[in-house]
Amino acid sequence: MKITEVKTWLVEGVKYNWTFVKIFTDEGHTGVGEATNWPGSPIIEAAARHTGQRIIGLDPMRTDYIWTKLYRDLNWIGPYGASLCAISGIDMALLDLKAKVLGVPMVELLGGRYRDSILLYANYWFLEGEGTPEDYSRQAKIIRDQGFTGCKFDPFAHTSYLYGDHLSTNLSLSREQEDHALAIARAVRDAMGPDADIMIETHAMLNLQTAVKMARRMADLDITWFEEPVGPENVNTLAEVRRRLDSAITVCVGERHYTRAGILPVLERQICDIVMPDVTRCGGPSELKRMATLAEAYGALVAPHNPNGPLSTLASAHVCASIPNLFRQEFMVQDVPWRDTVISHPLDVRDGHLHLSDRPGLGVDLIEAEMEAHPGVRDLDRDGFYV
Repeated sequence: MKITEVKTWLVEGVKYNWTFVKIFTDEGHTGVGEATNWPGSPIIEAAARHTGQRIIGLDPMRTDYIWTKLYRDLNWIGPYGASLCAISGIDMALLDLKAKVLGVPMVELLGGRYRDSILLYANYWFLEGEGTPEDYSRQAKIIRDQGFTGCKFDPFAHTSYLYGDHLSTNLSLSREQEDHALAIARAVRDAMGPDADIMIETHAMLNLQTAVKMARRMADLDITWFEEPVGPENVNTLAEVRRRLDSAITVCVGERHYTRAGILPVLERQICDIVMPDVTRCGGPSELKRMATLAEAYGALVAPHNPNGPLSTLASAHVCASIPNLFRQEFMVQDVPWRDTVISHPLDVRDGHLHLSDRPGLGVDLIEAEMEAHPGVRDLDRDGFYV
């Protein structure tokens, strides 16, 4: 069996464009994958298209060989970023294809199941209102009533709109901004209840001193984790954050760490408690599984980052089903109406869990007509957002 064609699509999502790929073979077998990242999704789409051309004529069943070949071939333009997103989508599609050929769900290629359903935490549940504590409280009660026992949010996100330009202050916060963020976090804790998991996101948009200060101020809310207090560029900076924080404050990083090599220095120094690789960035399901196994060796839990499309959600869930050190998986509660129509079967989300099917591969195919009916947005406004 040989790969004969790889098609790509850019599809509009609720937060940013999704990048989908589909691999075709000379024996009629196909596989689907997702390479979504943002910003710069047209760059990801172009990378996926080019990477797809590089695997024409190869045997799709040699999934690890193709992963390694692509990684080494594209390493010359950088081991991370767009090239790894493209590899991630190709890897996902190859595993989907291989599992469909064998007639088994993808999880069986990853070692088999520890569980049949994946505990989720809610993200993108806070879209209404003006970013007040009352707005967050009202919407948190909605997701609690929907069965979600954990949620994530960035309480600093609205400070730039309410109190001035975030970037002009050297990633610092005024006392008023600090108090506003703390009030949001407290409102969410009260709304979700004392037993819920509350994850605080910072998007690495605070300087070191401010990040540490806010983590300490929020500690009495029993937050589940403090996410990305610093960027991925310097492991020593993250180590300094970990040194300054109370050991009871859990640190989570990983959405911008690509491959097992990228996350290894963080794990070796024991400076995070939970890792959150993104299946469409880190190298695909194959690499996410490897990173999870590496994290297990260092006693770290895994909570895949997943603000992406439906294939990313399914692929992450198949990896999550195959590992012993799962914490939770991210899930976008609010999404575009066509999220479940661009795939042949809707996501089975009930009571805060994603339930896996026994269908081969990811359990779905892409619906081309639906994707083409919702093309990705390619024009940018002056702030760099797609319009």
